[in-house]
Amino acid sequence: MVKRCPSGWSQRWLGPRLSLSFWFGAHVRIRVEDISSSFGAKPILRDISLDVGDGQSLALIGPNGSGKSTLLRVMAGLLPVESGSVWPGDDRVDHLAPRDLAQRLGFVSQDAGTTDAIKVVDAVKLGRTPWLSFVAPFGERDAQIVASAMREMAIESHRDSLFNRLSGGEKQRVHIARALAQTPKVFLLDEPTNHLDIRHQIAITNWIARQSATVVLALHDLNQAFFCDRVAVLQDGRLAAFGAPRDVLMPEVIEPVFQVAVTQTDAPHLDHPILSFARLGAE
Repeated sequence: MVKRCPSGWSQRWLGPRLSLSFWFGAHVRIRVEDISSSFGAKPILRDISLDVGDGQSLALIGPNGSGKSTLLRVMAGLLPVESGSVWPGDDRVDHLAPRDLAQRLGFVSQDAGTTDAIKVVDAVKLGRTPWLSFVAPFGERDAQIVASAMREMAIESHRDSLFNRLSGGEKQRVHIARALAQTPKVFLLDEPTNHLDIRHQIAITNWIARQSATVVLALHDLNQAFFCDRVAVLQDGRLAAFGAPRDVLMPEVIEPVFQVAVTQTDAPHLDHPILSFARLGAE
């Protein structure tokens, strides 16, 4: 069960190194109902419906241009739709005030960046903005949440480094830490393992697997989708398949969508097979 931090607790009660999961409130389901969206005259999403349960993780996979990033932005309330609706909990996303939306949804784009000379710790602190006000300024509880987020993403050693001087992978971990510090009920992550080395890719997928909040993420690495509770396959803006990873990540599903030959190999050290790929018709 996820613990909540009762208001009024002091540092001497909380202790110096709490797990980040301590700070998250009750997670919520997020529903996408009959979403259609276009860019000019070009349809991007067509009649998409998804339901991600409380505390579940959903991987969005599909070829380039299939609509993954657009769907995430629609779910985050950042893009308008022609029809349909998104429901994070009991409220429509387009009915939420910006502050309420930011408290409920944490979005990390694929290539978020800035040229500003801002310290890493200050970039992560920005995640606390939706929870602050004149009567509730940044305090000890917020500082502990920021410290926990930085520890989770292994960026504590970069605390005083300038963000614009970091590598691409380090910047990505800072952005994820900022979203963690936001303590949303739903995470929306566009290729969170982009730019990361193998060690940090594994750390991110392990974090997703043990995460108590609801998570929706776009992935290019299909093997990483096995760490999620559900997988949705997008093709030309439509939902081609949706279900448990073992049911969806099958050659008969993947091959016609990605136009590649798929081979499954048992991996004794894992509880799922490993997928490998080749050009169709290759010997």
